[in-house]
Amino acid sequence: MSDKKKKDLPEEQPQEETTPEMTPEAAEEQPQEAQPETYTVTKEQMEKMEALAKLVSDGNDKYLRLAAEYDNYRKRTTKEKENIYSDAKADTIKPFLEVYDNLARGAAQLEDGDSHKQGLEMIAKQFLAVLEKLGVTEIDALGQPFDPEKHNAVMHVEDEAAGENTVVEVFQKGFAMGEKVLRFAMVKVAN
Repeated sequence: MSDKKKKDLPEEQPQEETTPEMTPEAAEEQPQEAQPETYTVTKEQMEKMEALAKLVSDGNDKYLRLAAEYDNYRKRTTKEKENIYSDAKADTIKPFLEVYDNLARGAAQLEDGDSHKQGLEMIAKQFLAVLEKLGVTEIDALGQPFDPEKHNAVMHVEDEAAGENTVVEVFQKGFAMGEKVLRFAMVKVAN
């Protein structure tokens, strides 16, 4: 509202609050401030109450420990279930890696242009595609720095052209599934 309109309005008078006079009967009906009740307890009763309080405290402590233990058990079994699947998958795939090696060796024995070699190479590529669908990847080793967590050095060679601790030859390919190494790459390392 504008100031002009406010001035035109009559000012409201503050109302005084009136309290009814308290009659003696009304005073009796009003609750008086509660006075704390006091009790006298014997030594035996006090000891019993302390023993009961300790029993309740011990029971509560046992309950909390049991609840925490159960929660830890539940978390541990959930993690174990997840790991069981990946471990079973890895254990199933490992023997098939030897089949891949035999396919690659067979293809290497045949001459270029031979239809049998082409067939074996196609089977090996298809085999690798199936492994990739299962989450298995080949560990890249040739020309990489030697990593003992991924490579198995079976030979060392003095090579001025290659850098120190560099993989110069791969004898057997390595494979990993996620972060887990299924088979280490068997390599020759330059000193």
